[in-house]
Amino acid sequence: MRTNQDIGVLLFVKYPDKGKVKLRLSADLNEQIVQEVYQRFVQDTVTTVEKIDAQLLICFLPVDAQKKFKTWLGSRFTFVPQHGADLGERMKNCFTYAFTKGFRRAILIGSDSPDLPLKFLQKAFTDLETHDMVLGPSSDGGYYLIGFQDSCFEPSLFDDIPWGTASVLAETLQKIHRTKHHLSLLPVWSDVDTLTDLKNLIERNRDTSFKSSQTITYLQQNKILAEDDYATKTKK
Repeated sequence: MRTNQDIGVLLFVKYPDKGKVKLRLSADLNEQIVQEVYQRFVQDTVTTVEKIDAQLLICFLPVDAQKKFKTWLGSRFTFVPQHGADLGERMKNCFTYAFTKGFRRAILIGSDSPDLPLKFLQKAFTDLETHDMVLGPSSDGGYYLIGFQDSCFEPSLFDDIPWGTASVLAETLQKIHRTKHHLSLLPVWSDVDTLTDLKNLIERNRDTSFKSSQTITYLQQNKILAEDDYATKTKK
């Protein structure tokens, strides 16, 4: 039971239909495997978010999939369909929904970083107590998290951005600079979009608690990569 009604996490999720999620991974892995890997990405992300005293809003696509989402993830969350012509418009609309519902601080994350550290989410909300906005840069030139205080929400940050390119972060930072708002930047983190990204996910979690996550467990049990990829490093 969440006691803090003032802060919200907007989690952007697609329903894991085969051939509809993580298409770049499908270039190297079977679509069935990619579908099941993505399911674990989402479930691990939800597990992390539930450790925060915040309301979780599942912002979902396609818009007619709410019943399927409730069957999959349970009905304890708030489900918000993503409406809009592009990613920017969908993010803008979900933030607008959250703030009209009374949230004072809200952050938005995707489902492409299943090992996103809990401390990053906690820091985002802490920083929003003293900053107008927070942004989490990703290593591919985009961002894995964006958040606002309600009184400092800037819908224009989502307009005319070349989504899916390496210039998303730079152009967003330029827009933020022009607003004169006080921004906090989180540490850089990585999305998982390709087979190389998946291997990097395993590599950076050889000695972390994420090694026992649903994602890593599934990959290891189904022998998605070589057994040596999962071995704990011997410290000399």
